[in-house]
Amino acid sequence: MNLLSFIKTLNLMLRFSLELFALGSLAYWGFQTGKGSMRVLLTLGAPLIIAVVWGIFGSPRSYVQLSTPMHILLELLVFGLPSVALYTSGKHSLALIYITIAIINRILMYIWQQQ
Repeated sequence: MNLLSFIKTLNLMLRFSLELFALGSLAYWGFQTGKGSMRVLLTLGAPLIIAVVWGIFGSPRSYVQLSTPMHILLELLVFGLPSVALYTSGKHSLALIYITIAIINRILMYIWQQQ
């Protein structure tokens, strides 16, 4: 395996890590935002909804293949919402770091034609 292939593999691993971090960020937002039973609903529901939507429409092995513009919109939602959630939860620096890494990751995926 050459160096570029290794870096491409790392980029795909980063993508998966960003997906997991997105779910954790939404759960954190739900826990910080909700009160009482809404806390439980938001903590579990927000990441669950995003995971299901991403699994059906956005993941590389998704059941439904979206057109490129629709897929880009979905990616903006799936990877943008966690940044907004972190920001509104008071984690401003973390929100900026996350969205910056997600954008760089997506640019590299486009350049290297990774799914």
